Amino acid sequence: MYQSVDYDVVVAGGSVAGLLCAREIAGKGHKVLVIEEDYEIGTPEHCGGLVSIMGIDDLGIIPMRATLDNKIRSARLISPSGKSVTLDARPQQVIVLDRREFDKQIAHQAQTNGAEIQVRTSLREITKDGVRTTDGNIKCKIIVDARGVSSLIHKDRTGTMQSAQYEVYADWIDKERVEVYLDQEKYPGFFAWIIPTRRDEAKVGVAGKGINPAVVLEDFLKQKGSYSTVRKIFAPIWIKGPIKEFVTKNVVIVGDAAGQAKPTTAGGIYSSGLGGILAGNAISKFLKSEKEKDLQEYQKEWLDRFGKEFERMLLARSLLERLDNKSINVLFESITPQVLDEISKEGSFDFHTTSVAKLLGVKGSVKAIQAILGNELRRLLS
Repeated sequence: MYQSVDYDVVVAGGSVAGLLCAREIAGKGHKVLVIEEDYEIGTPEHCGGLVSIMGIDDLGIIPMRATLDNKIRSARLISPSGKSVTLDARPQQVIVLDRREFDKQIAHQAQTNGAEIQVRTSLREITKDGVRTTDGNIKCKIIVDARGVSSLIHKDRTGTMQSAQYEVYADWIDKERVEVYLDQEKYPGFFAWIIPTRRDEAKVGVAGKGINPAVVLEDFLKQKGSYSTVRKIFAPIWIKGPIKEFVTKNVVIVGDAAGQAKPTTAGGIYSSGLGGILAGNAISKFLKSEKEKDLQEYQKEWLDRFGKEFERMLLARSLLERLDNKSINVLFESITPQVLDEISKEGSFDFHTTSVAKLLGVKGSVKAIQAILGNELRRLLS
């Protein structure tokens, strides 16, 4: 039996992209239902929560006090040998969000616009007339898949890495500084990170190819010193860039489910969130016109905004994965204060491949690195 209430749109997934999509559609007068499989919007929190103020402003959100965990003043990058370089993060206005509160804030925006939200409800199947869920069948015109990386895993496992992130209390945490540890032997193809949230509190995580992230993370934490763990999260991350088709018939894919997270860091609050907004606008237009080209406009607009940057990120990822620890150490020895100053002043948190290119192309580096990377590095630098 179908539920008596029909909807224009059912959004499967109550995270940033899905909720922003629902907000836009409901705000234009259409009937929207968001279904979320977990028992609470914003839980579990897989994300590090880093974003620029410019990015969330673009999403139409002013974070409430409960939503804003921290402001970041610097980012410290550490090589396998232990040498570090520090970037000034203040010009890029980077903040740390409490994702549980942030998602709830967007959910409230969507609900205020008229969207309905239903937790503990999962999408089971797309049917001829709508969707089948754990709570029954629902008729709708459009289905939005915003279920995150989980909806991609069965399609392409080569695009995922396993990650672990613990929330810890420790006296070695610098409240104003993010730390990134590069080591191709410990974290192949990725890195370890420390993202401070409050005084003596941080999200500490690792990801990499072919590793047991829990074992590696606990070894990393032991080397840092004493700590207390208050939450453990294990989740796959997607690093392969956008999928080929965001729209298939009446199914629209947004956010991590569409591969809209950064291939370099797997962060996606801004790029995935904007995907949700662009999809919501396209769906609203389609519901009035019933012209398929209006629905397809979503993918074109997202690629116009992010396509070239994501191509560069994928190139940067392929280059960085080919550097061994010796090459990374050589690179760090070659980075000058002038380069760090340029990146700090000119770099963008949301579009950061120019900064990566500056680091890879520093003068004096790097004949060894140039030999490894060759023409691909020149493409990135151009």
